[in-house]
Amino acid sequence: MDKRHYPLPLDEQLALRRQAVDDVVSNPDWTLQECVRHLRKKMRLTSDEMAALAGVSSKTIQDIEQGRSAGTVQTMNRIFGMLGLKLAVVRVSCPR
Repeated sequence: MDKRHYPLPLDEQLALRRQAVDDVVSNPDWTLQECVRHLRKKMRLTSDEMAALAGVSSKTIQDIEQGRSAGTVQTMNRIFGMLGLKLAVVRVSCPR
């Protein structure tokens, strides 16, 4: 948990995580960059904390958030996987 904030009880931390996931899932038009940043900020994590949870470097998190890197599929799955999400390709119906 980000040290700039006061510690939250576990139930509040879980509620923040659920809300962060719901926000990302309900906004399919967000870029991966926006999703990663929203997840990190909503869960009140530093780049270092998110990186440690996802098993990637903090530079990778920063590069994705700042648009310097799009991240690989494997990296994005590590980041999203810590919350039970997975990067996927879905069929979208095309307007005629």
